[in-house]
Amino acid sequence: MSISRWDPWGDIVSLREAMNQLFEENFARPRGAGTSGMGLAVDVQETGDHYVIHTSVPGVKQDDVSISLLGSTLTIRGERKEQRSEERDGRWLIRERQSGAFQRSITLPGAVNGDKATADFKDGVLTISLPKAESDKVRQISVRGAQPESIEADSTVKESSAKGRSPESSS
Repeated sequence: MSISRWDPWGDIVSLREAMNQLFEENFARPRGAGTSGMGLAVDVQETGDHYVIHTSVPGVKQDDVSISLLGSTLTIRGERKEQRSEERDGRWLIRERQSGAFQRSITLPGAVNGDKATADFKDGVLTISLPKAESDKVRQISVRGAQPESIEADSTVKESSAKGRSPESSS
């Protein structure tokens, strides 16, 4: 039996390596949202009176995409159908294109008017335009100046009350 010196750093290094491996496997390559691990990347833009959402859905037919709106939460659902290869003799070397259902929900910062929403699908890009609700639009309030007569009347009241008498008794 040989005696070996205990190295406390040896256990810590192996723990660190295990944690790095765990994070690399689960977070470095996110699988995205959806039932089959497919993510749906979106761009959300706020203009003066609209929210505009752009998302790329290549390989998806227009009929395979559905959009719903509940309150201020927009949900985009769709499905990429698997394309079967006619050649069954060969084996796959790389197969990265995913198929299956996907879904993405986005909560917008304000209320929208769903009755006037539009969606356009062109060249694999889905563009959704949601007009803001009237209650969420910015309104300008004009500032009116005070009437000159009311300023003179107010100053008379302030001077009289500062001296301890009412404006009527000063006449």
